[in-house]
Amino acid sequence: MKTTFNVFSPEFKKHAHFFYAQIRKNRPVYPAKMPDGNQAWFVTTYQHALEVVKDPRFIKDPHVFLENSIINAHHDNYREIIMSHMLNTDPPDHTRIRRLVQPSFTPQAIKARKEIIEALANKLIAQIEKRGTKEFSLIRDFAFPLPFLVIAKMLGVPSDDHEQFKMWSNTIIEALNDPKSIQKAQPHYQAFFDYIKDLVAERKRDLRDDLIASWIRAEEEGDKLNEKELYAMIFLLIIAGHETTVNLIGNGVLAFMENREQWEKLKENPDLIPNAVEEVLRYYSPVEVATTRWAKEDLVLGGEQISKGETVFLVLGSINRDENLVTNGDVFDISRTPNKHMAFGHGIHVCLGAPLARLEGEIVFRTLINKMPNLELAVPVEEIKYRPGILIRGVTELPVKY
Repeated sequence: MKTTFNVFSPEFKKHAHFFYAQIRKNRPVYPAKMPDGNQAWFVTTYQHALEVVKDPRFIKDPHVFLENSIINAHHDNYREIIMSHMLNTDPPDHTRIRRLVQPSFTPQAIKARKEIIEALANKLIAQIEKRGTKEFSLIRDFAFPLPFLVIAKMLGVPSDDHEQFKMWSNTIIEALNDPKSIQKAQPHYQAFFDYIKDLVAERKRDLRDDLIASWIRAEEEGDKLNEKELYAMIFLLIIAGHETTVNLIGNGVLAFMENREQWEKLKENPDLIPNAVEEVLRYYSPVEVATTRWAKEDLVLGGEQISKGETVFLVLGSINRDENLVTNGDVFDISRTPNKHMAFGHGIHVCLGAPLARLEGEIVFRTLINKMPNLELAVPVEEIKYRPGILIRGVTELPVKY
């Protein structure tokens, strides 16, 4: 039985996990037409996903199959930078770039930022409490600004530029999730990258103690990041590091509000917080669909014939509930152990910023159970709306009260 689903429809987005279960059962490597009319394949099971990440015939570099006219449309100089970040490279370039930037994201390096993140989380909560009202927007007032401020501090963005920087970041993120907005966002992209270039130039004159300076210094066996790679890494950190953590926070709070007994369990046993972060990542994966891969040649996956140049997506939101990976995957259980998932990807492209996202998640949930133990939704769960696009799972707003 081969059932047809419109994976781009709002209905699919709203009930995605129900549909994923049917796809895993009926046609786990699922064909879908992209909005541009091209064929794509959605890989929905853990076993098939492992086959993809281990097979060098699936590549990440968009330059191999996309025409230069697409990559450099309108000759905007930022587009080539966007298309050249680390997630869009294959070995040996990917191996070299990752080796150069990896020291900035070791668990030890990230742990050193714990006090800064805690201070920012407490400051945001204090600002909410000062308003005198018991209701607020979890996304707008907390989940969005926290990871943004963390990244801005890591990059050394001056506090006077935070509001402008935040506006650019938000515009770019929304455009990435909505192809119709990309054209309108072009001036913001250009202004954003002009700002990044100025920031890099300033760091080269004055190597301060921040992430950009550390990447400028990064050198191994005579190799360094070139300017394009440096700009691309900054872009990737802002987009991937910010977007995933906003969704981790929002999705996590939603999962707890939908499963109130788990919130009570967390309050009673805060030692479960690291487990809780892993369960949120698995249950409501912030990145629902991993970035594009292309088939380098004709091949067969899961009994399906995939042609050279066709796109392949790993559906992390489905893989993390695969019956062959996890028992009772549709149940939110913060005591689950072991908790195997692919929320941060797998293999050579596993998320570099995973230690930072995990730390921010732990700090957020610890802060909320301490400062707002009676947190609850301020609207019926049926009114919660999800952000558009296939790549991410996140809510547009999450009204809560405490």
